[in-house]
Amino acid sequence: MITRKFLLATLGYIVVTFIIAAAWHLVLFKDLYDQLGIFSRKEPLIHLGLISMMMQGFVLAYIFPILRTNETVIKRGLKFGILIGILMASSAVFAEAGKQQVSSLSTWLLLESTYYVIQFAIVGTVIGLIYGKAEVEPKQATKL
Repeated sequence: MITRKFLLATLGYIVVTFIIAAAWHLVLFKDLYDQLGIFSRKEPLIHLGLISMMMQGFVLAYIFPILRTNETVIKRGLKFGILIGILMASSAVFAEAGKQQVSSLSTWLLLESTYYVIQFAIVGTVIGLIYGKAEVEPKQATKL
């Protein structure tokens, strides 16, 4: 059953990710990304990025309430966000660097890793705030 919190968490992920991604990749560091040469498409297909964000948002909004802890809302959300960010970065940062020709590997790894830490720390916190404190039964709690 789709709940209000699920939809809000999905929307929260999409909005926060879009704002951070657009500002980071298309405004703040656009020239640096052009110099790195890792993105070969001159004009990004924004609609494909939005579809990707929707898919990711659905999955994260579904997974978050399953992982129950007795922590504060913000700590729980932050830990969730960082763990998911590490998972996402393993593919989007490190695997891409291994597949693409990039002019400065160290700059790419630092820049994109920083982006993922910021993005998922904020996203995790937002999702945590949307879902609020989990009701945890002692035997069913799963440590993050």
